[in-house]
Amino acid sequence: MGTLRFLNAGESHGPALTAIIEGLPSNLKVSKEYIDRELARRQSGYGRGGRMKIEKDKVDILSGVRFGYTLGSPLTIVIKNKDWENWTDIMAVEGNPTEKKEVTNPRPGHADLPGGIKYGFYDLRNVLERASARETATRVAVGAVCKQLLEEVGIKIGSYVVSIGNISIKDKIESIPLEERFERAEKSEVRVPLPEFDEEFKELIDRARSEGESLGGIFEVFAVGVPVGLGSHVHWDRRLDGKIAQAMMSIQAMKGVEIGEGFDLAHRFGSKAHDEIFWEKDKGFYHKTNRAGGIEGGITNGEPIIVRVGMKPIPTLMKKRSLRSVNIKTKEPFDAAKERSDVTAVPAAAVVGEAMLAFVLAQSILEKFGNDNWIDIKKRFEEYVAYTKDF
Repeated sequence: MGTLRFLNAGESHGPALTAIIEGLPSNLKVSKEYIDRELARRQSGYGRGGRMKIEKDKVDILSGVRFGYTLGSPLTIVIKNKDWENWTDIMAVEGNPTEKKEVTNPRPGHADLPGGIKYGFYDLRNVLERASARETATRVAVGAVCKQLLEEVGIKIGSYVVSIGNISIKDKIESIPLEERFERAEKSEVRVPLPEFDEEFKELIDRARSEGESLGGIFEVFAVGVPVGLGSHVHWDRRLDGKIAQAMMSIQAMKGVEIGEGFDLAHRFGSKAHDEIFWEKDKGFYHKTNRAGGIEGGITNGEPIIVRVGMKPIPTLMKKRSLRSVNIKTKEPFDAAKERSDVTAVPAAAVVGEAMLAFVLAQSILEKFGNDNWIDIKKRFEEYVAYTKDF
């Protein structure tokens, strides 16, 4: 079978968002309800803007699944945009362009200006509609399918927020197991593993909103139950940490990715930077620390994968804090301001990060164990895990 891949399409205010997943094996159980739950998680989080009050995302599966199981053919997903009804004349496929909602003022920090110059557009709506983070709804849906594959072989993925703005709880959660961090974060309005800090974060978000500001932050995504041997050291583009970093950086507004303890390792002596190796008869090879974040030499080493991602503040600001820019047509200066925007989307971005990690891991599993039938793949996976423990 071919490599697992997906292609998505759609504009922020178009009729719908679409994704096609190719390379899924047959006989994988897929639940629409599971996908809808993941879409709802993406829309949650304190600090979101008005668009989340309009859209209540649900998925329609148009192909590739029959009676709850994949057929081995492409799986097509559609998520309708409810706001489309207000944009039918502006985003029409045919007819003549209208100046209504035309965008000629490029916003600092967005794709507006470089995208307009690259593709030859003076109406920058042609850029921002596709560059919008609304596109990540399809990624979460694709990731939800991949999560269902991973969970069948005991791999679980989760995330949590460690900082928003200048408030961080990173040093307060080190003793909490990863899965417990996730469970606690699911009970938090800002998706932090210590919900008792919610009010402090919410006060910061409210203050930023009142001042017309936005906030970025840092989230962590993890995977537990991952066996030794996914990825490879033999080619640069097969290294799993490279694939994960690219997947995370492809999410809108992400500006930094580190695996394990990442940049902190650069400040240590070698004796304090690496994970010593141990072996026990009933356990096999293992490590007592996980500074590498579960990946060494581009290959999983059997420890949990831990990815830390830094998100910049949303560049769409309110009038009180508008940034200066220049009109793409007239070249006249203006203040870039917007009335409707998120103050922060770090909690939602963490859910998108889960989806991208799920996709990369599902892709790696199918590359290593794949054929056309999930029943056979799962059996090969289980045999390999038993082999690694006896190695």
